[in-house]
Amino acid sequence: MKQLRALCLILLVCSTAATARAQEDFGFSIKPKNDKGVVEFDTVTKIATATNGVIITYSNVVLTADSASADAKTGDILADGNVTIKTKGALWSGERIFYNFKTQQMESGRFKTGQAPFFLSGENLQAKRTNNTYTGTNVVITTDDYAEPAYKVQARSLTIVPGKYFEAREATVRIGDVPIFYFPYYRRTLGPRVNHFDFVPGYRTAYGPFLLSTYNFYTEEKIDGALHMDYREKRGFAGGPEFGWHLGHLGEGKVEYYYANDDAPNSNSSFEPVPDERHRIAFSHQATVRTNLTVKAVANYQSDPRVDHDFFESEYRSNIQPKSFLEINQLWPNYSLNILAQPQVNDFLETVERLPDVKLTALRQQLGDTPFYYEGDNSVGYYNRAFVDNSTNYSAGRADSFHQILLPQTFFGWLNVIPRVGGRFTYYTEADGPGATTREETRGVFNTGSEVSLKSSRLWAGAENKLFDVRGLRHIFEPSINYVFVPSPNVLPPELPQFDPELQSLRTLPIDFPQYNSIDAIDSQNVLRFGIRNRLQTKRDELVENLLNWSLSTDWRIDPRTNQTDFASLNSALEFRPRNWVSFQSDTRYNLNRWRFMEAQHRLLLEPNNVWSLSLGHRFLDSEALSGSNIGHNLITTSLYYRLNENWGTRISHHFEARDGTMEEQYYTIYRDLRSWTAALTFRVRDNRSEGNDYTIAATFSLKAFPRFGLGTDHDKPSMLVGY
Repeated sequence: MKQLRALCLILLVCSTAATARAQEDFGFSIKPKNDKGVVEFDTVTKIATATNGVIITYSNVVLTADSASADAKTGDILADGNVTIKTKGALWSGERIFYNFKTQQMESGRFKTGQAPFFLSGENLQAKRTNNTYTGTNVVITTDDYAEPAYKVQARSLTIVPGKYFEAREATVRIGDVPIFYFPYYRRTLGPRVNHFDFVPGYRTAYGPFLLSTYNFYTEEKIDGALHMDYREKRGFAGGPEFGWHLGHLGEGKVEYYYANDDAPNSNSSFEPVPDERHRIAFSHQATVRTNLTVKAVANYQSDPRVDHDFFESEYRSNIQPKSFLEINQLWPNYSLNILAQPQVNDFLETVERLPDVKLTALRQQLGDTPFYYEGDNSVGYYNRAFVDNSTNYSAGRADSFHQILLPQTFFGWLNVIPRVGGRFTYYTEADGPGATTREETRGVFNTGSEVSLKSSRLWAGAENKLFDVRGLRHIFEPSINYVFVPSPNVLPPELPQFDPELQSLRTLPIDFPQYNSIDAIDSQNVLRFGIRNRLQTKRDELVENLLNWSLSTDWRIDPRTNQTDFASLNSALEFRPRNWVSFQSDTRYNLNRWRFMEAQHRLLLEPNNVWSLSLGHRFLDSEALSGSNIGHNLITTSLYYRLNENWGTRISHHFEARDGTMEEQYYTIYRDLRSWTAALTFRVRDNRSEGNDYTIAATFSLKAFPRFGLGTDHDKPSMLVGY
């Protein structure tokens, strides 16, 4: 019995070795697809045959079939039954395919192939290695991955260059079996960058019936663009081109031009009269010339202050004063050089022109082997404060130099103390212009202070709570105190031109240098900033997540200036995530002197599944939060999404101003899944108060293979559903 086992083992080893030698001699790998597969080698004719399932591999080509014969001399493979050929560019399938792994020539009767997002089928496939092209006849092209696609393009003949493009001749677009459009010649780029149309038909009170159409085009990988062709019944025709470029290390950019011969330019404007001919030009380019050297150029020209408001609502809401500038930045391990040029392109927007502003920053760095650290800022430039009417403009030159020494220390292994001392020297030329009131000045500023902080934590490894999805709990406690002392400078802010003033902000401004960069507004300070941060962390899905993240801060002004109170507002920032699908955020600012909230923002988000989600928000702003603005809000927002079934969904959003009981904005959207397409029908009502109600209804369509909007865009920017 032992001798028989040994003999079987020897035969098995010899058979395996012979197969391996045969495959090595044949130049390709051929092996059974399963246990039933049989592969036979003829070492004389150099022909391998396989049945009951086979896999043949050569270089980056993999062929599978029910049966096949392969000739090692000629490279010919004849495969039958459920044949698939996977190459670098595509996947091919058919019932009977001839393939040559040396010349990569291919012939087939019926065939199918796909390179997402396209799927193709046809007859009489032939492939040529000389120009890497494939041809076929009676071809069906679609992005609908179903046996019976909802829409398709039928073509008499087809030429494919895998990974690049395909060309179809005598092509007919069909929805179901109904012909819609005929193309004598039809070409598409393979991949996500393909030419396509976008249409948004609808009605708006300010426009009347409208049709917004865009043709998106792509040229290889470096150039893309779009052509906008819009018609608004009350406003007339409008449109224009846009081009984008992708030049590798030379950078990426985009230029847009939009023109409207507006038939009713002042129909929804409460400002000065608007001209009939309206246009805008937007240009941007950014390049990394070499490692750590970047260049960015942005130009935004508008014919009037309402052109974005009237035709590009989403952009207007995100940025009502677009800037134009050229910025060059060079970064080294310890230094950064920044050159900024900023002109006033639109004379109806107040701008601080920087012609130019050159700044050399010394990043925080250790001084040799000493325990001391150094940081600094040095800038020089010529500036022009350009107002809207230009009647009060003033300009001046400024050179500023700031230097600071720090001594970070740790005591007892847990107490961090960073004392600092620094000084600033600033020179101003005499101001020039109709609004000039300042003369040549030299200002000196001394600053000192210290930051004290610590971090402690405690772990409860066994803590569990199903309601809050807690598996273990860690509390991290981080208190801090930052003291800043700046004696009164020898020249006060009213005596200096204000190119970088302290702008009013709803966020907490820095108090220490160089983070505090309102150079022209520097005044005396004697302040203690108190901060506390608490974090509760737990494990969810083997990852550490913040269950609670809460920070508090306020300033005690030991020696307040005449326009300051003893205590600044108490600022709170809270994030609470009791479950993976529940999150709550709260940001508040409480006035400790008047004992009332100056600002509050709250948001609750529930996303338990892909069936429904709910967002609730509250935005409160006291009318005295920004001095002199007299602007207040008490806004309540809601957004509910519900998927009715696999094909239908709906979203309802409201913006309610509780201050005067006005429903400012309402959105009602119905989504329809059309298998290859998604469609959305949106109805919006806006109460513009003095300008009356604005009603809009619009339909948007998006091919799933080439989605019109990014993920979440319809929620974050719902106005995109009714136009730009």
